[in-house]
Amino acid sequence: MAQEETDLSEALARVTVLDQITIVSRTGESPIDQLASVSRIDREQIERRQPATVGGLLFGVPGITAQSDAKRAASSINVRGLQDFGRVSVIVDGARQNFQRSGHGTQSLFFLDPELVQQVDVIRGPVANTYGSGAIGGVVFFETKDAEDFLDDDETYAVSTTGRYESNGNGWTTSAVGAYRINDAVDVLGNVVWRDFGDYKDGGGDRVAGSGFDVLSGLLKSTIRPSEFSTLKLGWTGADNGWTEGADTYDVDLKQNTWTARYNVTDPDQTWLDLNVNLAYNAADLVQTFKTDTRQFSSVTGLPIVIPAGSQTSYDLDTLGIDIWNTSRFSTGLVDHELTYGGDWLQDDVTTASPAGGSDVYTPSGKRNVGGAYVQNKLTYDWLEVIGALRYDTYGLDGTDAESSGDRLSPRLTVGVSPFDTEALAGLQFYGTYAEGYRSPTVTETLISGLHPNGVVFPFLPNPNLRPETAKTWEAGINYSRDGVFDGHDSLRIKAAYFHNDIEDYIGGQNLSPFVPGSGCPFIPGPGAIPICFQYQNFAAAEISGFEFEAVYDQGRFFGGLSASIIDGFTEQDGVRADLVTIPSSQVTAQLGMRAYEGRLTFGGEVQHNVPPSGTSFADDYTLVNLFANYQATENFRLDFRIDNLFDVKYANPLNASTTTTVYEPGLSVKVGATMRWGG
Repeated sequence: MAQEETDLSEALARVTVLDQITIVSRTGESPIDQLASVSRIDREQIERRQPATVGGLLFGVPGITAQSDAKRAASSINVRGLQDFGRVSVIVDGARQNFQRSGHGTQSLFFLDPELVQQVDVIRGPVANTYGSGAIGGVVFFETKDAEDFLDDDETYAVSTTGRYESNGNGWTTSAVGAYRINDAVDVLGNVVWRDFGDYKDGGGDRVAGSGFDVLSGLLKSTIRPSEFSTLKLGWTGADNGWTEGADTYDVDLKQNTWTARYNVTDPDQTWLDLNVNLAYNAADLVQTFKTDTRQFSSVTGLPIVIPAGSQTSYDLDTLGIDIWNTSRFSTGLVDHELTYGGDWLQDDVTTASPAGGSDVYTPSGKRNVGGAYVQNKLTYDWLEVIGALRYDTYGLDGTDAESSGDRLSPRLTVGVSPFDTEALAGLQFYGTYAEGYRSPTVTETLISGLHPNGVVFPFLPNPNLRPETAKTWEAGINYSRDGVFDGHDSLRIKAAYFHNDIEDYIGGQNLSPFVPGSGCPFIPGPGAIPICFQYQNFAAAEISGFEFEAVYDQGRFFGGLSASIIDGFTEQDGVRADLVTIPSSQVTAQLGMRAYEGRLTFGGEVQHNVPPSGTSFADDYTLVNLFANYQATENFRLDFRIDNLFDVKYANPLNASTTTTVYEPGLSVKVGATMRWGG
């Protein structure tokens, strides 16, 4: 019995995830300790899900959705109904991912193979104002694997290989990881992944054209410890991806390289010092090659032209960024302080080229510089916590024919109370937050110009007078943490929050009429011409509100989780309300699992019910059932098994559905995998 309890305790220590420090916490907190809506996905959860895409990686996380259209190798991440153009700050090892290519469907595209990821942290809402400018939806931070997590304490080196097969789409994945500990001060890890997936079938048995992809991804990371209290992480991630688009009209090839350097120095004897310096450079180059001769209209003259087969449209984005912050800890009387202060700056350099000459009409060339500085103080007195923060943002944007700039101060105030000291309620905390965020217009929103080249002809109009978006969010939430709920080995973690986000000067595309005086819309006569213009403009307002819930229970042998997200939103202009098209489904996800054979076998299932937002007539409610099993057959050999969409439900993500086109998601898919590991 004593040995069984020891095994149970060891299992619990491995799987209690909510108490591990999140990457995005700048003061070293776990999700349950943060007075904000924070979630964490760890490596064990990733191995259960066996995701081939970012959407699978984020399954069941409240308030977050990945929109991928049929091109599953690229995703746009939606947090609390906000996405695209930097409203969600997506970060990989400290490098901001800002790639954007406009057109029909997703605008911002994110590329990272889930096999390279060690953990994911999510902060929802503009309380993330210390993590960079523009994140009015939130922050999603991906931390890739490193040697410290991969190597056992007594190992100098280790190598693993993984093979996986996915039945729907006949998808194959091969991954290899190797790590070496040079000495106590230096280690290095490399990871390479190859995926080859065909088109999948939806729940109705129909093949979804263009959903196949092939991916070659790589990771190289080294950790250097110059001293006892300092760490330098140097990293590179790369991708070479391909897929087809436009009903097999184009081949698309993406090459992305991200370089990062992250330095931290702290000293327990110098409580004023906890300094972090992050440098990052991200280069993404996407080329769209025409497979056949294609008839279009000139974006300059509006006259019919033919784009020869083999012609290419290119989209290049280079993002350079620096992020520096320090936390000083001290006390004044009975009050403890964590004073965090810092600044950040990044530059987006967009260069596009069209086979018709000049920049691509949808995604113009230009540069944007965004910077900011902030100060935040967390005050703790017994049962009371107060966080006050102030951030200053500034931006400048330059293009061929226009420029734009602006700045703003954004405050945050959070108050948390833990009023109970009884054993059952000591871990209960209530908090309330008011926070503001500021998002500057992007190059595309400000500078888009030229004539629409496909199907019909109409002008795109630049708008250098666009005002930045300002988000003002109220949030009320609870945190609850307790160990030993039913016995001495279990744990329960609960987070819940209600939020209301008012966004002033929300930016969206508008159709203008040349027949309305003062619209600035000219009519361009000619073949295919229609009397409209398109321009990005500021709406009067957008409002989004919702409720989020996340609970995890773990007893060692048994574990379970429940998450929920209920959301609604609209835009309002001149007293007229309209549905906000980026509102995702509301959903409830339940998970139940069991560990057996001293924790070597883990198995269970997931159920998720989805309800599309009001006003969506082209997507229905649906329920998904998934099963999973992982078996550590020996110390160095693991088998993985999963069934997604067990009942072969035909369903659509409402973000990928419209009155003209609906992309249905994959039907039944069986996944099997095996991992072999060697170390010494």
